Amino acid sequence: MRLTGVGRRYGRRRPWVLRGVTAELPAGALVRVEGGNGGGKSTLLRIVAGIDTPTEGRIEGRPPRTAYVPERFPAALPLTAGAYLTHLGRMHGLTGARAARRAAEGLERFGAAAYARTPMAELSKGTSQKVAVAQALLAGPGLLVLDEAWTGLDAPARAELDRAVAERTAAGGTVVFVDHDPARLAGLPDAHYRVRGGTLEAAAAHPVPRPRPHAVRIHAAGPPGAAPPPGLAAGAEPAPDGGVLLTVDAARSDAVLRELLTAGPPWHIRSVEELP
Repeated sequence: MRLTGVGRRYGRRRPWVLRGVTAELPAGALVRVEGGNGGGKSTLLRIVAGIDTPTEGRIEGRPPRTAYVPERFPAALPLTAGAYLTHLGRMHGLTGARAARRAAEGLERFGAAAYARTPMAELSKGTSQKVAVAQALLAGPGLLVLDEAWTGLDAPARAELDRAVAERTAAGGTVVFVDHDPARLAGLPDAHYRVRGGTLEAAAAHPVPRPRPHAVRIHAAGPPGAAPPPGLAAGAEPAPDGGVLLTVDAARSDAVLRELLTAGPPWHIRSVEELP
């Protein structure tokens, strides 16, 4: 995906919020956007996600499946959490039964299964944010845009969102995110940008040094009765709590994750652990 000379202002008499923004967002890349409050970060992410239209410039190559999670999710909807996610699943082309199953899986993954029948308007900020994240992942988006999406989540849900980001990039999706925590996904982004004075500039990354793993253990769960994809079954071990464990070379881990996530039907990645 490419942005060329993108600008945005709200009204002809208003100043430009962004202008002359040009950036490459490759498939499979994790991109962090930084900048001061009110500097245009959220406007940029809304343009990237297709929520806002640029006043000038052009955007090319946006994936057909794009998902967006704002910092504050508009939860005042006349639906329960489960019904809302099921409805969105149908809009993505899933059958009713599959949409309901994916909705339940998303709520379970982020620790909100107990609220499936709760009206959206009655959810707490944290729980509604879990629903927001679950809806973004329903259809395996090729572009995932996260604007302070971790805000309001509890520690397990934040860790699960970190894993979901790794899954998306391993599957070839692009993830663009803003977060107030400088340690969020530290050392992982492929590109850093900073919004300054309405323009976008490359920012120096500040990775946290980490020992390079020699191997990776992947805990994955497939559909009932399904065997791991060809080439992975031989190294699979049953996991104590269900699913299988795969221990692979670190250099091969992305390829293995991609194979699991793109299998038909796809496998769910429960955890990824680096081994010394």
